Amino acid sequence: MSAAANTTLTAVPGIRVGHWTDERAATGVTVVDLPEPNVAAAEVRGAAPGTREFALLQPGMTVQSVQSIVLAGGSAFGLAAADGVVERLTQAGRGYPTSAGVVPIVPSAILYDLAVGDGSVRPGADHGAAAFDIASIEPVEMGRVGAGTGATVAKWRGTDAVRPGGVGSFATRCGDATVGALAVVNALGDVFTLEGEPLTGGDTVPGPPARPPHAGEQTTLVVVATDAAATRTELGRLIVRAHDALGTTLRPAHTRYDGDIVFAVSCGDVHTDLDALGEAVFETVGRAVQRAVSVG
Repeated sequence: MSAAANTTLTAVPGIRVGHWTDERAATGVTVVDLPEPNVAAAEVRGAAPGTREFALLQPGMTVQSVQSIVLAGGSAFGLAAADGVVERLTQAGRGYPTSAGVVPIVPSAILYDLAVGDGSVRPGADHGAAAFDIASIEPVEMGRVGAGTGATVAKWRGTDAVRPGGVGSFATRCGDATVGALAVVNALGDVFTLEGEPLTGGDTVPGPPARPPHAGEQTTLVVVATDAAATRTELGRLIVRAHDALGTTLRPAHTRYDGDIVFAVSCGDVHTDLDALGEAVFETVGRAVQRAVSVG
């Protein structure tokens, strides 16, 4: 497929994506490998997140660049998948330079899928390394793959309403820059298009949950990347629009029962208007969420 035909995250130059998928256990890992140097930031708006290397992505921190981002199922156990990516990066000599050698920086986040398939199977270091090893610049595989293998949506309306979630990705142009997003959608709420069309059969306005949700068992994870130049503070403004897109397409979103997270990365030096870039981010995240439940 030509670069012009790629409308997923890997349309951003230098980004590679790889999945490890266990269909039987309904879990997996997704690795987003990044070109360097870059600037990375992140923000949590759900109240039950599971993360690794998250604090260093905040304003004022010393480290600006990261090597890869790992998204995984398996709840907190799945954070171990990043160990395999760290090992691969170490072998390649990639990481933050220190007096004793490089230290790879691999921010990670997880979602809860333990009750969907075989909860005794959890992504670990070998699985993270496997996803890294097959990462490529080809269009991102979407649907029930990688970290989205055991993802589900529409849980707020009760067991009978639950639908498969998954991985979705979308990319667009903003002036001379490319903007892309990858979303792993494991939402408590229903999924809608940016235009308000319901994709999972839900009402436009959610009412009280049909059953009390379980804390930490629903989370949507997003990686936004662009080859436009941006500081960490400017990335923070882009993240606001990314979360706006989640609030538009997931109803409800950002609940106290989930760990909705957006990572944002600037990995280029293309100059473009920040406000226009924010609107491109809004579109890419919204379309990525839509594709997560309608592709595959």
